[in-house]
Amino acid sequence: MTGHPEPRVPAYRRLTVDERRAQLITTAQHLFARSVPEEVSLDEVARRAGVSRPLVYRYFPGGKQQLYEAALRNAADQLEHCFDVPADGPLSDRLGRALDRYLSFVAEHGEGFTALLRGGSVVETAHTTAIVDGVRRAAAQQVLRHMSVRRPGPWLRTSVRTWITSVEAMSLLSLDEGELTLAELRDYLVELFVAQLTVTATHDRQTARMLRAASALEPPDGRVASLLERAIGALAPAPVDS
Repeated sequence: MTGHPEPRVPAYRRLTVDERRAQLITTAQHLFARSVPEEVSLDEVARRAGVSRPLVYRYFPGGKQQLYEAALRNAADQLEHCFDVPADGPLSDRLGRALDRYLSFVAEHGEGFTALLRGGSVVETAHTTAIVDGVRRAAAQQVLRHMSVRRPGPWLRTSVRTWITSVEAMSLLSLDEGELTLAELRDYLVELFVAQLTVTATHDRQTARMLRAASALEPPDGRVASLLERAIGALAPAPVDS
């Protein structure tokens, strides 16, 4: 009797050391993303990964602390790449694309992102704090790269780092309250950066030169023009009721 051949069942393949370690880190990252570190146990990591608890300790002798730091480093690597978007188009569009990636990461990682940035966890150490600060510095460097600035002065450097802090704060508020859509939050943060640079430019020549060069690449009907138009409208005297 003829018929369709039985589907071949793929043979079991033992994971290499690097593959198993990566699997455990990815599993832990998913768990830490949905719960604060104190609520994640090694037993749960082992169960989700389909391995034994002793095997987890074999790869991470330091227990949950070491596994948390590895998962945090993995998440930090992803966050650092959020601002690494193609260097084409106006600055406001580049920042918009970067924020789309950043805010999507925030939305996906929920409680884990909150714990990562807020700190205060019992598993927080100088090492984990350094990892988080490294993300902030990397994001600032990417923004400065998009601004074509290699050696920022104190005004511009502080302005960019302050904006990164604002992005974090607004992301956390959005997680807590959920009143703004990601698109609304993205557009607001891009416009906040433009407004912040405008104020900084009144104090710093380097920022003023950079802002003039960046503005020249903005389309006449783009984000920046719309912001200026709305700002002028908002500051115009209100009509007097007759």
